[in-house]
Amino acid sequence: MHADIPQSAARRPSAAKLRLLEVADRLFYAEGINTVGIDRIIAEAGVTKATFYKQWGSKDALILAYIEHRDQQVRESLETLHAASPDAEQTIRSLIDGIAADLGRRDFRGCPFLNAASEFFNVTHPVRVAILHHRDWFIEFLEHRLVEIGHPAPGAAADELFLLRDGAMGGAYVGADPIASSAALHRAADRLLADKRIPD
Repeated sequence: MHADIPQSAARRPSAAKLRLLEVADRLFYAEGINTVGIDRIIAEAGVTKATFYKQWGSKDALILAYIEHRDQQVRESLETLHAASPDAEQTIRSLIDGIAADLGRRDFRGCPFLNAASEFFNVTHPVRVAILHHRDWFIEFLEHRLVEIGHPAPGAAADELFLLRDGAMGGAYVGADPIASSAALHRAADRLLADKRIPD
């Protein structure tokens, strides 16, 4: 390895590769993974087919990168939220607020991970495995925060919070009033957090 070439620079993705991922991310979320073809992504990214295959090799590789990219975004967002919150309970409440706000976005199309899972039926497929890893990490993040606030059943409560998230996002996507979904999400989270302290 040449000493004058930083390792980070050597590993930095090309502009074309990032552009292809950016376009795929937008189209896969808005329209579905299996309905969006490679030719559409190539055209909107403004690259050649040869460039696509040089950068990604296959649509399957791009799909997996899309899921992993979404996962990384969520992880970074939650870690930043936790670092900025005065305590663990505020982290959870801010997370619920953020989910509720997402439900009302004009471009909201539900949970990208649930949407992707519905298109890949084989639970051993790399996309399904990546989605499971994402969900496991998210639930563990919630459990750690619940442990910090002294919840008597942090594991069960984390599972419930995550299912509340799934339900609110799914309900809002299929046509439920996002305001009603947000209000229901907040009420359910409030009830769960009311049990946060172990009685003396």
